[in-house]
Order: sequence, then C-alpha cells, then structure tokens
Amino acid sequence: MAARVPSAERGARAPSAQRPGHALSREFYCDAELFEREVRRLILRHWHCVGHHSQIPEPGDFFTTSFCGEPLLIVRGQDREVRALLNVCRHRGSRVCTQESGHARGGVFVCPYHAWSYGLDGRLRAARHMPDEFDRAAHGLKRFHTRIIEGLILVSFADSPLGLEHVEAALAGSARAYGWAEAQVAHREIYRVQANWKLAVENYMECYHCGPAHEEYSRFHLYARPAPLNRAADERVRARARELGVELREVDFFALNARPGQEAADSARSALGEGAVSGSEDGRPLAPLMGQFSDYDGGMTFFDVGLTSNFLAYPDHGLIYRFVPNSVQSTDMEVIWLVRGDARAGADYDVGRLTWLWKVTSLADKRIIEVNQQGVNSRFYEPGPYTPMEQHTRRFVEWILAELQ
Repeated sequence: MAARVPSAERGARAPSAQRPGHALSREFYCDAELFEREVRRLILRHWHCVGHHSQIPEPGDFFTTSFCGEPLLIVRGQDREVRALLNVCRHRGSRVCTQESGHARGGVFVCPYHAWSYGLDGRLRAARHMPDEFDRAAHGLKRFHTRIIEGLILVSFADSPLGLEHVEAALAGSARAYGWAEAQVAHREIYRVQANWKLAVENYMECYHCGPAHEEYSRFHLYARPAPLNRAADERVRARARELGVELREVDFFALNARPGQEAADSARSALGEGAVSGSEDGRPLAPLMGQFSDYDGGMTFFDVGLTSNFLAYPDHGLIYRFVPNSVQSTDMEVIWLVRGDARAGADYDVGRLTWLWKVTSLADKRIIEVNQQGVNSRFYEPGPYTPMEQHTRRFVEWILAELQ
C-alpha cells in the first residue's frame, strides 16, 4: 500500500501541480485539510467586508456575523468608532452576544453563561467572584483590525494587516461617486451554498455562464456578451458619466496586487442595454439617484476588494456581495442592497422591485454552484481549459495559487 502523503506536503505540492490555463484540480474544492491551509495562509491575511456602517448608526448599536467559523461582534462604541470583536468570552469561551443585531443595554455585553460583562470597546468590565489579583485588563474580548472606507466595514484577522492604499484609491473612484458613505441598507439576504468558497467566487468573476443561467440578468446587462461586442457601448457609458460630471476610475485588480504588502482592489464599468438605466426587471429606475448622479448614465460599475468582497453600483442603488467560507464545501453568499440614506421604503422605492433581479440571479447562482461542486466531487473529474470570457476567473485562480506558494 502506498504511504499517505502528509497533509502539509500535499498542501505545498498542490499549487505547483496545476495545469496552466485550466481550472483547479479536485483537491482545491474537496480536501478539508487544504481548506484549512487556505484559511490560515491566505484568507485570514486579507481584508473582508462584513457590512455597511449604516447598520450600526448610534453608539451601542451592534450586529453579529461570522467568517471562516470565527464569530464576530461588530459594534459602534461611545467614541463612535466601529470595532470588530471576537464574540467569544474570555472566561470559558461562550458566545457573548447571541442576537443577530440590536442595541447594547447600558453599554455592556453580558455573557449568558457566567455573566462576565464587557464594554462596547471589548474591555472586561466585571467578572463575578474573581480573586483580587485577577487582571481584568488582560481579559478583554479579542479585537481585529477594522476600517471603514466609503461606508464599507472592512475587517482583517492578520496581526499586521495588508495596506489599504489601493483599496482607498479604488473606492474613491467608484463607491464615492455613488454616495455609498451616505447610503443605507434597504434589504439583506443570505444564501447557504453547499460548495467550496472558490467555486462561488469564480462563478461571480465570469459571465460565460450568464447566457445559459441568467436570462433575467442577460436581458439588459451587456457584460453577459463577449467583451469585444461591448466596447462601443461601454465607451458611450463612460462618456455619458463624464457629461454628468461623475468621475469614475477603472483600475486593475491583479496589476495593483503586484505591489507587496497592499490589499488588492479593482473597478470596471459596464453598459446596460438600450433603454435600460438600472438593474430592474424592466430596466426602469428603482430608487432615488445616489451620490453625484443627477441623471442615469446607462451603465453600472463593478468593484472588488481582496478575495471575498464584491460590489455593484447602479446610479440609484448598490449591492454588497459577501462570500463567507464556512468549511470546505459550505459557503454563505450574503447580498446587501443599498439605497440613498434619506430614501423611504414604500414611498421612494419598493423593496420587492428593488431586490427582484439579484434575488433571482443569486438563487440561480446557488443552484449552478452547487451542481458544479457535485460534479467536481467525482473521483474522475478532470479540469478543463478556461475560455476568453473566463479571463477574470483564470487570473483570480492564478493569484490564489501564487499566494499559496
């Protein structure tokens, strides 16, 4: 019987064994030990969007989430700073906060197990019946690096996080023009996908599948067609935005990432079909115009931060797409819809119309990603070559392989 190759050695060999220009081999989507290697060596090094600052407008407001199985408590402190705290008690490890969102009564979080209590900044305020020599200052909730850029809450688990210079520049030329810092959350949905996180992100990165899988999206979004067919339409959208006085920058995700020590970010423009102005069922407006837009430019903007955070902006609404790895074949896709900060549901926009397109699209994505995973699970699966319409997926995969090596 052949000797089993140790997991560390398998993980080290896997990236260099990939065939150039082809999809990843089976173990990248099926091997639990390789997934843990990715989490430790790749995912936790980067910055990830956990939400929008409008979710916690006042001191004491909080929401809970998780990432790679790590429970997070996102809270606005009395100093109005937003912090990401590990939602794990420093006594015996219980979850401190069990609510999805709310307001901390009295400005404290009380562990439901033994009633240790913590302030909004994570400091331990009280620990019942502990001896006099107990050091409360050494037992606060663990904190992670947190930044808010254009309203987006970004968190890194790294001791020394990647720089955010590229991210700030990319979002200044995209999210800022759409007024995302002044936006509010209109709706949220979480889609539980039984598939590896990379299959979910890879699917998002390409539109080769859009024609067969997304009839509703393809009706008005020219990104669903091969790029050479869209160049004239995309340039018209760029010119129209300039006419409206809206400056939008397009930057390359992978070129920027070539600079060591910096988080990657990108942005790109794309045209909508003739007569369409927004991502709606009929192409018509959905909500009040946002940011610098005084009229519709006939297009939209994609932008991305790091490995798992992707965004879409129309002139009248926006979407945050969060990909949350849970385990080797479990991923959450969270979709967050944004509208102008003073827009009123039922008066200025209809939630059903606002969310229709990306609910339909996300449900279809969940289905095709899970079917993809089921096929990849085959012992006889053999990766095939990428097409020109999958160039962004190919570059994303090559970036992952380079980082793992």
